[in-house]
Amino acid sequence: QVQLVESGGGLVQPGGSLRLSCAASGSIFMFNVMGWYRQALGKQREWVAIITSAGVTNYADSVKGRFTISRDNARNTVSLEMNSLKPEDTAVYYCNAVSGRGYWGQGTQVTVSS
Repeated sequence: QVQLVESGGGLVQPGGSLRLSCAASGSIFMFNVMGWYRQALGKQREWVAIITSAGVTNYADSVKGRFTISRDNARNTVSLEMNSLKPEDTAVYYCNAVSGRGYWGQGTQVTVSS
């Protein structure tokens, strides 16, 4: 049984910063890829950033230069540092981890508003 638990969401003003964290627990020793996705109200879920077990990262164009993904393989955690937040970043953010199949967290709300 694998469980992903996100934390760190909240309300922030435009231009502000937030840090999301995701802790994985269960029977998986190490996930091949971990990442973050988001889903805004009325829109499809989209990927935001991913990081491999070797530390290779990739970002959606909409967040490149503003968001930074990192992971701690020993603790099976992945984080997303979000800077220069915009109202269009408002969404539920989901943690994802892949090891043979994908696993999802329950999501954490990020609201960027003045």
